[in-house]
Amino acid sequence: MTGGGSRAGTTPAIILVAVGLACQEVGAALAVLLFPQVGPLGMVMLRLVFSAVLLLLIARPGLRGHSRAGWLSVLSFGIVLALMNGLFYLALARLPLGVTVTIEVLGPLVLSIVASRRLSAWLWALLALAGVIALAGGGWDRLDPVGVLFALGAAASWAFYILASARVGREFPKLDGLALAMTAGALIALPFGILTAGAALLKPDLLALGAAVAVLSSTIPYALELIALRRLHAAAFAILMSLSPATAAVIGWLLLGQQLTWLELAGIALVIAASIGAVRSASRASAHAAAAGTPQVTAAAAGPEIEEPFAEPMA
Repeated sequence: MTGGGSRAGTTPAIILVAVGLACQEVGAALAVLLFPQVGPLGMVMLRLVFSAVLLLLIARPGLRGHSRAGWLSVLSFGIVLALMNGLFYLALARLPLGVTVTIEVLGPLVLSIVASRRLSAWLWALLALAGVIALAGGGWDRLDPVGVLFALGAAASWAFYILASARVGREFPKLDGLALAMTAGALIALPFGILTAGAALLKPDLLALGAAVAVLSSTIPYALELIALRRLHAAAFAILMSLSPATAAVIGWLLLGQQLTWLELAGIALVIAASIGAVRSASRASAHAAAAGTPQVTAAAAGPEIEEPFAEPMA
């Protein structure tokens, strides 16, 4: 393929990823607007339930022929999904969208640095640490400490999400494992959501908005990224995904009126730079391995075992 043909295929793919990121953050902003009616945990339940229904309709997973280990992987993946979403929305109730997503990105970033086993990777860790310090905006008193703890928990959950997703992807074909895990996560979130939201769940307009959050935050981004991954290398996709804090900051400002200080914006920029640096470092390591005879992993070919740290949570 010529260079021009490659660019023609890559540019639309980049646009698809960008649109998917925007949809996901718009969905998060809409969820914040619904917090007064259903609460963060009620919103988690609505998002997971509608996401599970959509995935079950699309994937129609088979229930026979799976090992006990496979079902345990699905259950653990479902627990991670419920925990990750719960902590993320609890953080969103206390912190700006851009700050929350930036802290959450630290999870896959740290996983990438630890997995790389390269001394140079720790330089990116120091840069990310500088970003976190700057994110305080000159003083952590501006940020709700409980919200920060929730966001850090969501970051850790994102790292576990990546590991759990890889295991389920090896045990179940196509979207089957994700659909079943999402169903498990929805069932786990159900009692917490009912206790939190109560009678609000009987309002058709709120249910419709909950469905919209699920579509914006999960279905549309997943579909667009699945198409884009056919034309993008894993490293290119990971770099695009690492821009999610900036996207979240812009959406939070536009839709929620959340203002950020210059120091907070600098912190977001440093975390993004650290993420991109870590991805590029891993990409160079893969290139060296390929030159030595190890097959290079591409996004289209890697499937569930894709070697990139910013595989986006589907819910």
